[in-house]
Amino acid sequence: MAGPELIQREIAHQDIGSAVVLDVVRLERGEVQAFFAVGTKAEQISAGDGTEIKGIRSVGDGMIVSVEAEGAPVLAVDGTAQALRVSEAELGLFEGLDTLFATRNGESAQVTLDWLAYHAEKQGAEAALILDRCQPGQGKQYLKRLKRGLKKIEGLKRVVHVVMDVPLGDPSLPSEAHPFNAPDAPGKDRMEIPAPSPWDSPQRELQLFEWARHRFLDRAKGVALVDVCDLIVPHSGETETVFETTRASKTGAITLAGRNCYPWRVRKGEEAGFGDHICVQFDARKLRRRWCVAPQIAGDSAVWRLIRIVGANPEATEWRPFYRFMALRHPTDTVSQIVPKTSLVEDDRLLALAEERFGHKPVRMPEIGKPKVDPQSNRTCIITCMKNEGPFILEWVAYHRAIGVQDFIVYTNDCTDGTDDFLDLLQEKGILQHRDNPFKGTGLKPQHAALQAGEKEEIIKKADWVISMDVDEFINVKVGKGTLEDLFEATGGANMISCTWRLFGNSDIHEFVDEPLIAQYTRCAEEMTRKPHQAWGFKTLFRNIGLFKKLGVHRPKGLNPQLWDQINWVNGSGVPLPKDMYRNAWRSTTSSVGYDMVQLNHYAVRSAESFLVKRDRGRVNHVDRDQGLAYWFRMNNNATEDTSIQRMIPMLREEMDRLMADPEIAEAHAYCVDKHRAKIDALKATENYAKFYDDLTGERMETLARIHHVFGANVFLAGPDVIPDDVVQKDPPEGFFFTVEKQKTVH
Repeated sequence: MAGPELIQREIAHQDIGSAVVLDVVRLERGEVQAFFAVGTKAEQISAGDGTEIKGIRSVGDGMIVSVEAEGAPVLAVDGTAQALRVSEAELGLFEGLDTLFATRNGESAQVTLDWLAYHAEKQGAEAALILDRCQPGQGKQYLKRLKRGLKKIEGLKRVVHVVMDVPLGDPSLPSEAHPFNAPDAPGKDRMEIPAPSPWDSPQRELQLFEWARHRFLDRAKGVALVDVCDLIVPHSGETETVFETTRASKTGAITLAGRNCYPWRVRKGEEAGFGDHICVQFDARKLRRRWCVAPQIAGDSAVWRLIRIVGANPEATEWRPFYRFMALRHPTDTVSQIVPKTSLVEDDRLLALAEERFGHKPVRMPEIGKPKVDPQSNRTCIITCMKNEGPFILEWVAYHRAIGVQDFIVYTNDCTDGTDDFLDLLQEKGILQHRDNPFKGTGLKPQHAALQAGEKEEIIKKADWVISMDVDEFINVKVGKGTLEDLFEATGGANMISCTWRLFGNSDIHEFVDEPLIAQYTRCAEEMTRKPHQAWGFKTLFRNIGLFKKLGVHRPKGLNPQLWDQINWVNGSGVPLPKDMYRNAWRSTTSSVGYDMVQLNHYAVRSAESFLVKRDRGRVNHVDRDQGLAYWFRMNNNATEDTSIQRMIPMLREEMDRLMADPEIAEAHAYCVDKHRAKIDALKATENYAKFYDDLTGERMETLARIHHVFGANVFLAGPDVIPDDVVQKDPPEGFFFTVEKQKTVH
């Protein structure tokens, strides 16, 4: 059996001055089209002797110039003329054939053969035009193996392999070679991968689709644009081929919608194949758009582009799915280099394709049993870090005990105000657990080291619910009687509850007094406060049932993707969060924020005097950042008033009185208060801190704390010094807005 014929074409570019012409094609009607590479502008092009320009079209950043000439056409770029070498159209090669049009980006000959055989068998493909991105002269072994393997493929008549002698990519663009670099890559998954060479960077010559049409494909029966790493799959129960579906369309074109797929793991020493790909990303929303066209039905007025046929508008129901097999497109040692494995789940259709069509036994994802939950068991544990927080421990512990928290584990480091001794005493009394923070020498930040250590503690392992939060944060339950039991009941079986920050300012209280924070500070940010970005940070109460591998600052981290469909995650209004937030989200958005059932009152600054001490000691998770005026400006929000938590004051005072009835606890608390007062006095006695205190308590900062809504995000990054005095108005006019250019240095 002779098998399909393999035809090779090498397209040689032409230089006209500073411009590059990829190819020049004579159409059947006699008109000539010159396909200019990216970088040439229409105003640079003019006609030479005996040549008439009939039209110039911009396609992306490239150009298609239509000319008529008696002999060889002549074009000039910026006055430099060149006679063009014209290629004749070869439309007969694909006439009447259902054809695949693909780009090869380094896939092996075996992958190409598998791709051709699959589409010949499942989609009735009769021919293929492959535009190879390899450098000229580098594809000899590939072609040799391809030619040998084609003999075994039934139904295929012809494969045309085309190489161009100029690179078609732009290394300045984000590299598809690593999807982490793509513009829509998820934030914390994003990696900085060096840009590739022009030979394998994203293709920029978008006019090549019209070029392929006019040189090769305009008489094809059908043309499907998919790459060598793509497989078109039928809808469930569908028997029509993609070409038959396209010819049934009134417009002569349908959409192909592609989803990325991945192996879970490729066996060591083996190259990835189609049969290894059994996973998709559960939280991926974006689909790749390609197309299939019947040229004779779509007509001459249709224009071929990368993602659609311009002039043909298929119905929303006229589409077919395909998969892009990413480990073929982007060969790599480990799958985690091209996709976060926490996002992968097995896909039944891909698994069947691997086993039944390709006869492959792929590496499966490890099985994890679905968690069992006793809804009546709600023992809750808070894990936290502290440094010199002595005066505020009692209220915070008492409040959270009052609303239903049973367990606390506290990590401390370098305390000088009695915090450590107070916590040791509370541990002796059975109220909480206290540990030294093991961060020193680990290279970890204190909070991260504490969370890592906490994962090994029995108090965490045995908890039904866990939350990582700070001593300046209070869970404000707004349903029922304000307890966690009320919250768990109201959220109806949720196993994750995000409590979004409500940033509370200092309410213009400048002096420290030993009174409960929730009684003193009532002014805060508006609920709809999009800036600064910290305004909608959240902390997450989560059921400790193995959905995630480890603790995180704002939410558990390291999703076990096999269990993603077991997540029932709601916001503070009890509304389910979208699945694209499951892996990395740490703050709410305009569509996911909610405060109706619970919020996290965040007293980040407290009084101006207490803030002096906070600035002096640094933060547990950001020890390298100065807590100066910029931090105060961002976190001191006095725009409105919220007293919802104050209904809990009687329960708080009852619990505080119970604890303070123990004379040792009362003495330890008083000692911490005295040390805090002494530290304030010592700082205010210095010139720098005295000046800083004056700045904090001045009219300017008091005014700014009430008008955050008029500032852009860059103002909060830069700090209050960038705001002109004439902008600081107590009552800015409606619609007023002020921002600055993004600053290079974040203070």
